[in-house]
Amino acid sequence: MIGKLKGQIDLIGNGYIIVDVSGVGYKVAVSSSLLADSKMGDEITLFIHTHVREDHLSLFGFLTNEELVFFEMLIGVSGVGPKAALNILSAAPIEKIQTAISKQDPSLLNTVSGIGKKTAEKIVIELKNKIGIIAEGNIFEKSAETDEVVSALEGLGYKAAEVRAVLPKVTGEDTESRIKEALKLLSK
Repeated sequence: MIGKLKGQIDLIGNGYIIVDVSGVGYKVAVSSSLLADSKMGDEITLFIHTHVREDHLSLFGFLTNEELVFFEMLIGVSGVGPKAALNILSAAPIEKIQTAISKQDPSLLNTVSGIGKKTAEKIVIELKNKIGIIAEGNIFEKSAETDEVVSALEGLGYKAAEVRAVLPKVTGEDTESRIKEALKLLSK
């Protein structure tokens, strides 16, 4: 399996680039934003998802490992293939997509080509608790106070994923008020 490519952009196509790595050209599907920023001859490093089917091998490339992990989470949802997942990543910055999912708002996903209302809702349901764990550095403010809130609520029997899912809705100033607010949200 190919996990990472580092080379020169040899060709820019419709939805893909060809990366020349020591004389071998790899055709890699990329998001529209990455495609727009690409220039022939530029050096590029891509994290790769190798998608294998009976009759086809495809490479999907991402600038960051976070994008790759999120892409793999998306294709893990039943009904979301790699092309649809790439369309989702092309729709908006990853932070915006993750925030919409963590807030259980499928409207952004509904605008993506190939993603219907039911699929958008399914993505939100299946990924809402996973997003906080993967993207806490982007969505949630990581601090000692946040860690204290999570630890306290875990001590009361809540799972870290449940707690991190409600943290963006908590507005308390100190640890004690944040714990009380989170408890109210978790008990609903």
